[in-house]
Amino acid sequence: MSKWLRVAMSIASLGLAATLIVFLPQIVGTMTGAKVSWSEIGRLFGTLSWQMIALMTAVWLASLLAYTFVLTGSLPGLTHAQALTLNAAGSAVSNLLPFGGAAGVALTFGMTRGWGFATRSIVVLTLVSGIWNTLFRFILPAAGILALLLSGRALSPAVANAGWAGAISILVLVAVVASALYWERAAQLLGRALDGLVRLAPRRVRPAEHWASDALIRLRKDTTDVVHSRWATLSLGMIAFLILQWLILVLCLHGTGSYPGLAESIAVFALSRVLTSALATPSGAGFMEAGTALALVAFGAPEAGATAAAILFGFWTYTIEIPWGGLALGGWALFRRRAADRNPVKVD
Repeated sequence: MSKWLRVAMSIASLGLAATLIVFLPQIVGTMTGAKVSWSEIGRLFGTLSWQMIALMTAVWLASLLAYTFVLTGSLPGLTHAQALTLNAAGSAVSNLLPFGGAAGVALTFGMTRGWGFATRSIVVLTLVSGIWNTLFRFILPAAGILALLLSGRALSPAVANAGWAGAISILVLVAVVASALYWERAAQLLGRALDGLVRLAPRRVRPAEHWASDALIRLRKDTTDVVHSRWATLSLGMIAFLILQWLILVLCLHGTGSYPGLAESIAVFALSRVLTSALATPSGAGFMEAGTALALVAFGAPEAGATAAAILFGFWTYTIEIPWGGLALGGWALFRRRAADRNPVKVD
């Protein structure tokens, strides 16, 4: 893909995200039949106390610190300060570019190589942190479904049965994948099952024999040392990070008078994280806010408050990461330049 095409795609993607945010009140109003305006949203923002803003800031910073345990667990020897810088810079790049994950990986390699880490260790960092993010991204919908099922909210028998089936299926899938990463025997069994599914595909598009099992064995071989020794750190780091992000949402809901209840807030949070996977905009910006606002309205939150809460939550989980990541990237570049000036390359 050419440089100018990437630039054009980035501009178009960011433009779509900005358009969705600008017209979010109209989108919510059209979908709900209510009148929602930016003036009402602005009034709600104006009611936020400095104590609430300070608390949101503290929880946001705590969530960033919690995620450093995922990165330090994935790359032994990485400090928490380096992990904080790495996460901030990578998030800024991912939040500015469509399919920004690839650019984030390239930046990760550049920064960690500069800190002296070997290529293989960086590959393991990328694989393990990606696997843990993916596993918990699957767990979140199950958590949201279970929260609603256990909340006592009136649901039709068909919806309840489908919810239980869906939640249990997701958790079983996660358990199977996690077992395959941890135990060799489980990896072999899963690989054979995947090979069987692959053989059902039409011959013209079917990959090589044993492709799935070989790929799974290679993945496990690359990550087994870190998974065996650091799985608890990785999991607790992800759990703490997600709980703190959910707490940010709860604060946004209370601050805008749109808190629908504990179970509902968990379900909305799960939906919001799933919507960040929308590929049309970086990190699903615009789509996340729209889906979050509409879900809150469906749970009984006032339309203006739900829209304001969704925008505020998007600020703490997307917008603020761009300047924060820019500062981190600038600081890293400055320290790298100073280190180069102190240790110039000598030419004989």
